[in-house]
Amino acid sequence: MTFQVTIQPSGHQFPIDADETILEAALKHGFTLPYSCRDGVCGACKGKVLQGQVEYGDGVALTEVEKAVGMALFCCSKPRSNLVIESHEVSAIKDIQIKTMPCRVHSMEKPAADVMVLKLKLPAGERLQFLAGQYIDILLKDQKPRSFSLANAPHNDEYLELHIRNIAGGEFTRHVFEVMKERDILRFKGPLGTFFLREDSEKPIIFVASGTGFAPIKAIIEHALYIGIKRPMHFYWGARRLSDLYMLDMAKQWEAQGIAFTPVLSEPLPEDEWSGRTGFVHLAVMEDYSDLSAYEVYACGAPVVVEAAHTDFTTTRGLPNEAFFSDAFTYAAKIAV
Repeated sequence: MTFQVTIQPSGHQFPIDADETILEAALKHGFTLPYSCRDGVCGACKGKVLQGQVEYGDGVALTEVEKAVGMALFCCSKPRSNLVIESHEVSAIKDIQIKTMPCRVHSMEKPAADVMVLKLKLPAGERLQFLAGQYIDILLKDQKPRSFSLANAPHNDEYLELHIRNIAGGEFTRHVFEVMKERDILRFKGPLGTFFLREDSEKPIIFVASGTGFAPIKAIIEHALYIGIKRPMHFYWGARRLSDLYMLDMAKQWEAQGIAFTPVLSEPLPEDEWSGRTGFVHLAVMEDYSDLSAYEVYACGAPVVVEAAHTDFTTTRGLPNEAFFSDAFTYAAKIAV
């Protein structure tokens, strides 16, 4: 059975089959709604059902209270009638083609014991058009795709750069750290996601990253510096111990280019001799900023970090919900930090 979906406030319409999620159908017909994990964990695709009935699916980033007021996760929800939904549409990626391509492992470097930086080479004459902050899906035979953020900015696209943390029990990460070698061939699909810099805004920016959530933030900051954006920017990078800030020198170099930088450690080791900020990274932001109503926040990392930042920034610091952009890493669809 086929239904019709109308997006408000744009009035755009598209058909949707009963077995399709709202996000799947929207993307298929050229309408990009906000999304990230596509697994019901991050909440980036959350929107309101103004009219009609949906099957909610098994996403965890939606409360019963939110359901009661008509909210739904569009990456999980399927139609049971014609629908009218309320959602912001992301137009900046509308004309970027999503491709499935082979690539070759060009280099493998470990800036930390449990972090691998992969650089992937595309076939001769090929380039991937993407926005800084987007991600790709690594396609594996008979396995669920593994999603990784692109750590390089679009102007530096000779290689695609991925930052991969070695997760205990993670089959793919075990392969990367123990089996993979340079010149291996991989396949991927991308670019994907709506986590990218909104260049038409004049608001100052706060970046919040935990662990390898640094990767897409790195891409966005490098892009912002490259195109000469003059908006005030403050980058907070949270980790457990000093070695987890695996590209600390790079972040410090950005300071000389006008990017404020605050590293935060939650469990510094004695040998770290750490005299900087400690605790949870999003709490450091709250200590420094009593009012976020005029800011934009870009947050990436473990779901617990992103969710806490979103909740606390919007409820206690006045950050508008539409000014919070996130990319939460999950074990299923995203590799966790």
